[in-house]
Amino acid sequence: MLKNYLNLSRAQDLQNPKERFLYRCFEIFPGFLSWITLGGAFILSWLAPAIVAIFILIFDIYWLLRISYLSFHQIASYLKMKKHLRTNWLFKLEKIGNWKDIYHLIILPMYKEGIETVRPTCQALFDSNYPKQKIIVVLATEERAEKEAQKVAKQIEKEFGEKFFRFLITVHPKDLIGEIPGKGSNLNWAINQAKEKIIDPLKIPYQNIILSGFDIDTRIFPQYLACLTYYYLTTKLPQRTSYQPIPVYNNNIWQAPAFSRVIATSSTFWQMIQQERPEQLVTYSSHSMPFKIFEEIKYPSNLVSDDSRIFWKSYLHYNGDYRVLPLYYPVSMDSVVAKNLFRTIVNQYRQQRRWAWGVENIPYLFYNFLKNKKIPLREKIRHSLNILDGFWSWATAAFLIFFLGWLPLILGGEEFNVSLLSYSLPRLTGNIMTVAMIGMIVSAIISMSLLPPRPSGYSRWKNLSMVLQWLLLPITLIVFGAFPALDAQTRLMLNKPLGFWVTEKIRKSEIPNPKSETNPKF
Repeated sequence: MLKNYLNLSRAQDLQNPKERFLYRCFEIFPGFLSWITLGGAFILSWLAPAIVAIFILIFDIYWLLRISYLSFHQIASYLKMKKHLRTNWLFKLEKIGNWKDIYHLIILPMYKEGIETVRPTCQALFDSNYPKQKIIVVLATEERAEKEAQKVAKQIEKEFGEKFFRFLITVHPKDLIGEIPGKGSNLNWAINQAKEKIIDPLKIPYQNIILSGFDIDTRIFPQYLACLTYYYLTTKLPQRTSYQPIPVYNNNIWQAPAFSRVIATSSTFWQMIQQERPEQLVTYSSHSMPFKIFEEIKYPSNLVSDDSRIFWKSYLHYNGDYRVLPLYYPVSMDSVVAKNLFRTIVNQYRQQRRWAWGVENIPYLFYNFLKNKKIPLREKIRHSLNILDGFWSWATAAFLIFFLGWLPLILGGEEFNVSLLSYSLPRLTGNIMTVAMIGMIVSAIISMSLLPPRPSGYSRWKNLSMVLQWLLLPITLIVFGAFPALDAQTRLMLNKPLGFWVTEKIRKSEIPNPKSETNPKF
């Protein structure tokens, strides 16, 4: 039965040698495809430079068209987000008779984050305009975080414990068999605890509970829960739907160095674009889902990419009858900031590599598509190509765009270098890439409109740096995009699994010479 394979994390989980070999082939394939692309480009630039030159021109034109297409979606998503922020969602809910029956179970997994990170998250929940008697907050701590985390949790409970319908602190035991220490396993434990200690004793109907798994730095905007409830009650098949807000990394954006701001804002823009392509949308980071989904299939606790795996697990469990509904409504999160620049660079790379480890979903999906005979073939092909293209582009596109144009000139030899094609190649590719900068300009304009007010202590010149930072985009795409993606794919290919690495959260009081911080808002 298919259900036996839904909890797979690695090829080693399979007992049958032939099936284990097949799964390993699927694990190898993404990295092999990326490396053969880059290696082939290098070798062919030497052996067949004219063919590579023609490929470069076609590839650059393709990316120009693709950037134009994505920029259009980025603008459309931004306009919808602004409209959603202006909408009075509580007023819209008043027209729905049973909305006050809906409870929100909010899980906040934390590790060693300080109270400067946890308190604003809980305060944002309290500042929500949704009735507090319908909000259950679970602060999910880790035993491996030791006493300091419990001290923070107890302080938060003291401040917020009486402000919600229920407030629960859970302690996820360390070294549980079959788990990978991280967000997913902590979430799974915390949800079970909430079910046993709150939901079942109070006999709250599962269909009346919306489960949200938020990163500990996630600050919701005042109407987020009302907006989520509205879509939950009005969408078709709400029990077969996950709900994805737009993550905006604004909490500490003024404190972050330029490269970190570019990466964080680029991540926001990519999620905005994906909202416009719901057929490709997968749950990411902070998201919401029906509690019934957890009860039926459980949350992944044995892998790193739990936020996307819960979607694919649900999609397979329901034989393709599951989707992600885009919420054009933001939640505010942290950019990567550490105690010094070098540590920030290292943390940024490690965070991107952890995100890129979502490539582990490719073998999982391919293998389960072979086992599942009920999902239509066209849907299997569509999802397979989408996820493969996404990770292949992540690892190779920046290299191909910024370096491939020069390889035939360097390796092609004298015969190619005296040809008209050799003379025209850098000019043509340069002109195409110049036109493609329209995407960067669109991003720069939108990013300025997303900024929260400049805190005191920062000069007006900081605003100028927020524009000029986009000149770093080519570097960030390679150093913090292609390299960590290729790193993750190579680890999967070599059977060197990546553990869950918790991104360090630094607040103003933890940074030397702190500046004042502004609440996230547009």
